[in-house]
Amino acid sequence: MDMKKINWFPGHMVKTRREISANLKLVDAVIEIRDARIVSSSTNPEIEKLVEGKPRIILLNKSDMAEDQVTRKWKKELENTTTMVLEVNSLTGKGLNNIKPALNELLKEKLERSRERGIVNYHIRVMVVGIPNVGKSSFINRMAKNAIAKVGDRPGVTKNKQWIKTKDGIELLDTPGILWPKFEEETSLNLAFTGAIKDEIMDIETLALRLVEKLSNHYGKRLMDRYGLESLSEEPLENLEKIARIRGSIIKGGEIDYTRVAVMLLDEFRSGKLGKISLEWPEHE
Repeated sequence: MDMKKINWFPGHMVKTRREISANLKLVDAVIEIRDARIVSSSTNPEIEKLVEGKPRIILLNKSDMAEDQVTRKWKKELENTTTMVLEVNSLTGKGLNNIKPALNELLKEKLERSRERGIVNYHIRVMVVGIPNVGKSSFINRMAKNAIAKVGDRPGVTKNKQWIKTKDGIELLDTPGILWPKFEEETSLNLAFTGAIKDEIMDIETLALRLVEKLSNHYGKRLMDRYGLESLSEEPLENLEKIARIRGSIIKGGEIDYTRVAVMLLDEFRSGKLGKISLEWPEHE
């Protein structure tokens, strides 16, 4: 599996980029959703350019599956005068109640000016951005549960754009997930490990092997404890085969069922059964 050759940039991605750029003038702030386990890999570099200058909240989704200490370092790395970082879980709703206070802080001067003009209940309009499969849909669905209305097309907005007005006075504008032309190998692997790139277009046996390699280097004890390994080999394949034998991933003749052990390993990682794991660290670390 040559990760360097993954190229995924269909025409609708170009359209999405244009839509984001065009609709930015309609919103007060941007919410970007990333995966807390792969904070760098789960952002599109283009988003940074597109939303430059706009107040932004970065939601580190699935933060309860990432190492707390590493997430705190990411937060320190990413926050600045126009960007705040929140730890959330879109499925459970954890941390989402911090969004409104964060928006109030980022937009403090704008909200004060609105109050001076007599606008007391100002509805903050926010664009939601992110790459596919990092939890954007779960976030929208969770926020929609607290919605008092779905606002239809507005003048000047691209047709069929739906705004969701929540009970706490936030209007959300969803956008399609946006990927970028080519992935670097490390980015491709991280996206594949977490399921952001669908398994159907990957070689999952090789992917599981690379995950074992990464976990052996950074979370060796965790791997040993979870699968009852007495020791770890320097060869990832040997470790994967040990796990397969312990878990009974064997086919007729006593050979390893590599597909079965690969699916099991990836499922257990993605569901958090290996504990809190961060696959990326801030550059200065």
